[in-house]
Amino acid sequence: MITSAANPRLKLIRRLQSVVQRRRLGLFAVEGEDLVQAGLAAGLEPVDLLTAGEDVEPKLLAGVSELAHPPRVIGVFRRADLLHDEIRSVGLALWQVADPGNVGTLIRTADAFGAFVALSDGCADPTSSKALRASAGAIFRVPLSEFDNAPAPRIALVPQGGAPLAEVDLRERVTFVLGAERDGVPAEILERCDATAWIPMAAGVESLNVAVAGAIALYEYTRRRGA
Repeated sequence: MITSAANPRLKLIRRLQSVVQRRRLGLFAVEGEDLVQAGLAAGLEPVDLLTAGEDVEPKLLAGVSELAHPPRVIGVFRRADLLHDEIRSVGLALWQVADPGNVGTLIRTADAFGAFVALSDGCADPTSSKALRASAGAIFRVPLSEFDNAPAPRIALVPQGGAPLAEVDLRERVTFVLGAERDGVPAEILERCDATAWIPMAAGVESLNVAVAGAIALYEYTRRRGA
């Protein structure tokens, strides 16, 4: 039973609250029984697993938690054990989507539609605490890759311009490109895309939340295939 806040296992969990440390160590911490179980169900072997009242005093585990209501379990997993570069027929390529909640939600959405997610530099770390919670365990099931590895054809979703999404040719393989809500997909990335599409909205509405736009695009792709 861990009874000291200076215990190395607890100190590691504190270090993993930093994106720099997560990348340097190749590890990330998962808080909560549901998320930890999702990792185990996906076949990942935890580097460490701490249960309040069994392995560590509850107040000490609460002290290293990032949640408002401390979890009963915290697990440490390897980033390398997540699915990587398994390109599926449809996916989302995220350009500098910096909000971890949006990144996590898009990963959860990709899981629902059997898609992959490609991330550019400048995107939120999908293994951050907020992104993990938003993914609801999908982080362990959705293949991740680098933005430049997302295959063509690429269709950029934009607030206006291009064709309505319902009229765009969605082939057997397609990558939807999404940008950050404030700046969208920049011109230099649009030039690398094969088409642009927009989602019709009510008059006076400027844009959709990026996670909502991603969900609509994946649904449209799936709907056309009768899934």
